[in-house]
Amino acid sequence: MSTEIRVPQLPESVADATLVAWHKQPGDSIRRDENLADLETDKVVLEVPAPANGVVREIRVKSGTVVTSGQVLAVIEEGDSAATMPVKSSPAAMAAAAPAAPQAEAEAGRDGSKLSPSVRRLVEENRLDPAAIPASGRDGRLTKADVVGFLDRKPAATPPASAAAASAAPAAAIAAAARAPAPGPAPSPAPAGGRAEQRVPMTRLRARIAQRLIEAQSTQALLTSFNEVDLTEVQGLRARYKDRFEKQHGVKLGFMSFFVKACIEALKKFPVVNASVDGSDIIYHEYYDIGVAVSTDRGLVVPIVRDADSKGFAQIEKEVADYARKARDGTIALGDLTGGTFTITNGGVFGSLMSTPIVNAPQSAILGMHKIQDRPMVVDGQVAVRPMMYLAVTYDHRIIDGREAVQFLVAVKEALEDPGRMLLGI
Repeated sequence: MSTEIRVPQLPESVADATLVAWHKQPGDSIRRDENLADLETDKVVLEVPAPANGVVREIRVKSGTVVTSGQVLAVIEEGDSAATMPVKSSPAAMAAAAPAAPQAEAEAGRDGSKLSPSVRRLVEENRLDPAAIPASGRDGRLTKADVVGFLDRKPAATPPASAAAASAAPAAAIAAAARAPAPGPAPSPAPAGGRAEQRVPMTRLRARIAQRLIEAQSTQALLTSFNEVDLTEVQGLRARYKDRFEKQHGVKLGFMSFFVKACIEALKKFPVVNASVDGSDIIYHEYYDIGVAVSTDRGLVVPIVRDADSKGFAQIEKEVADYARKARDGTIALGDLTGGTFTITNGGVFGSLMSTPIVNAPQSAILGMHKIQDRPMVVDGQVAVRPMMYLAVTYDHRIIDGREAVQFLVAVKEALEDPGRMLLGI
């Protein structure tokens, strides 16, 4: 029985998607729920699962095509006997057929479901066996850095020349020389190292990020204030309880839960920082959905920890770690990225000492964390080395005054320098 494979129903906020990769080609056998193709939206990559066992009979849409909900992508022949059915070729199928061999090799070496779309694409394009690449990701997953590092270490392959081709080369060269015109001025040799350029289209996520950043800067009156925080007490708490915390809760005690809690305490004192603008109205949100920016191979995404004020340190750490894993694997859901009343971004993981983050519109403020660095500080009249971090808050000056932004940042600083207050609720 023939079954059409259609684009899944896209969320209301998503008008269309781009088919970025086929993982099966005409004639390939498939299993129920196996991923056939990747669809990239403005925020996430969606998978197109097979509805039943069978064989791919026809591919109707080639990679790179923009598709909409319900559009037919392919046709499969269901059942074990489907392998004997004739395979129907189409221009789209012919265009997508080239990666078939490396895809088969990849699936033979490692379960394809463990490869994120960007990693899978890199493996297929370079005809690599994933099983031969050392994996450093969680649960033995390959990361993009693993594949790039493997390619850097891999010697360039030299295609073997047959004996017949080798013996024919001198004769061909003599014949070509006899037909060639008299030599003219020799062309200038290409400069050593080359000056090559590549033009590649933006991914939909990258284009969407660019659009939103430009919109934020053109529609909001953005201003950034800075402060610094002494993290001695936070580091002391982590050092004392991190082992017991991980043993009891199954997740590491990081810095993010402290910063989320500190921001919530400050947002309660200055609710306008948790507000947003809608036309000529200010919307004061009486809940705290905190976005935590996560960097992925495809770009920056901001999953939301909802009702973060009602959650403990362990639950916040678990959600942040789970969202980060899903975002990097390309399995995060669109609903995890929508909404949010305030965002935290941490450039310190990349070594940034100071930055001016851009607000995640329609929110009105964002907190920037940075690298922790030991610096000499004057404490009670004495010079002491302390773990210091610069903090930045960028805010929409249309509704947030400088006084409120500065006091908000001071409140975050005070909560982090005396974290016991957060634990006691005072």
